[in-house]
Amino acid sequence: MKPVRGRIILLVLMTLTSVILSIPSWPDLVRQLPEGLQTMLPGRGISLGLDLQGGIHLVLEVEEDRAVEIAVDRMAKAVQDALTDQEIAFESVKQQERVQLHLVLSEENRVEDVQQLMTDGFPAFLQDSQAGTTLIYALRGTEVDRIKSSAMNQALETIRNRIDQFGVAEPLIQRQDRTQIVVQLPGIKDPQRAKALIQETALLEFKMLDESSTLPLEFPSQVIRGEESTVLKKFADQVPEGSEILFEHVSDDQGNAYSIPYLVYENAVLTGDVLQDARVSIGDFNEPYVSVTFDSKGAQEFDRITQANVDKRMAIVLDQTVYSAPRINERISGGRAQITGSFTTDEANDLSIVLRAGALPAPMRTLQDLMVGPSLGQDSIDKGLRSMFIAGLLVLLFMVVYYRLSGAIADFALALNLLCLLGALSGLNATLTLPGIAGIILTIGMGVDSNVLIFERIREELRQSRPVRLAVDGGYEKALLTIVDSHVTTLITGLALFLFGTGPIKGFAVTLCLGIAINLFTALVGTKVIFDMINRKRLNHLSI
Repeated sequence: MKPVRGRIILLVLMTLTSVILSIPSWPDLVRQLPEGLQTMLPGRGISLGLDLQGGIHLVLEVEEDRAVEIAVDRMAKAVQDALTDQEIAFESVKQQERVQLHLVLSEENRVEDVQQLMTDGFPAFLQDSQAGTTLIYALRGTEVDRIKSSAMNQALETIRNRIDQFGVAEPLIQRQDRTQIVVQLPGIKDPQRAKALIQETALLEFKMLDESSTLPLEFPSQVIRGEESTVLKKFADQVPEGSEILFEHVSDDQGNAYSIPYLVYENAVLTGDVLQDARVSIGDFNEPYVSVTFDSKGAQEFDRITQANVDKRMAIVLDQTVYSAPRINERISGGRAQITGSFTTDEANDLSIVLRAGALPAPMRTLQDLMVGPSLGQDSIDKGLRSMFIAGLLVLLFMVVYYRLSGAIADFALALNLLCLLGALSGLNATLTLPGIAGIILTIGMGVDSNVLIFERIREELRQSRPVRLAVDGGYEKALLTIVDSHVTTLITGLALFLFGTGPIKGFAVTLCLGIAINLFTALVGTKVIFDMINRKRLNHLSI
């Protein structure tokens, strides 16, 4: 007889480990344990996916062409700064036709200097044409492709950072196709707030107010919310070149919402890419505001800007909306500023999150917006567990009826299989989805299939009048290759699903692959140990 003590110890250790790992998956049970034991438990166990606990499912598309336009517009401002530094007079530097820069110089004798400046400092542009003092540069095709690819990667990282700081457990954020991003947030309590946080571009700009009073005196001091477009159309022809009208959204003490228009210069004197940190603070009247800290470069720029614009007003603009427009009373050193407004605590917190996580490289368009309610998720759990219970019960009864005592041994292996699978999923902090439950049910079927192959081989050996001990050993040896072959081929399929699948497909693949690996152990080792223990008594008959 082969020694069984080592295998028994291995089975006991696997069972205890699986039980310990699976306990965190039952929060109600964990709360009933002493605090000392709770701190010793590992991880957080299995979490439920979107289809089981509800949440939101978004498919977003990055507007690549807009990302290119934004990048070219920033380069135009950089060219203006470079021309100013080189003391080259120019009339305008404008973006046109999305990927082109039109430079109009004041002096024709500086054309060669500008050409050299563009070649050395802005190699992403290629000169397209020249007519007198007008130079036209076009963005290279390779640079356009780089900007689009970078915009997609940056959007993914920015959304992931925002969601991580928002505190969603087990979010799914992944790329789909060339320009699309799939976002799944299970268990979200405030879907509208989460969606606003994800899709907000969060382009922070500091712009000086145009106080030249070129607009007529009837320029309104406040506008009813929703009628901003009327004001823009009315004064469109009177807005000076290089300026624009932006609005601040406020509410009075009675809760009436309205907007305050501001005439600001289009070019920002400072942008949010120099921010180092953003935190929520509480003001003197218990009103939350966002305190921002600039990096070293931003602190120097902010110091210079405030020094040069004392007694002038600066608008703090986020996504083309004015949050405040304070007057600069004195030079501000130290690299700190405040964004005030009619904030709630949640709004101030969300604003600080998007500022810390960074701005999206381009606006995003929503292609799909689905909301899975918690009741629907609970219904999926109930149906999944019910189907698993019914399938398991039918299998257990069939094995006992058809294979008698040997069938009961197979049922023990099946229970051990499910326990180890639960422990493995808990230890990996896996996310269980409805397809994952389907993978568990399929594992039950494969576990039974392995034992059926073994038992039929044992029965063939018994029909040939072999002793029980030799019949059991022969049955396992003859079924071994068939079982391994069927499991390995299915495992290869599961690995392919995991590598190339997305979302629920991966959940199915994880449970399937783990179930297959555990089933090989329980079918070939777990049941064999019990048969070897029985055969120690030198039986002349086996109930099979």
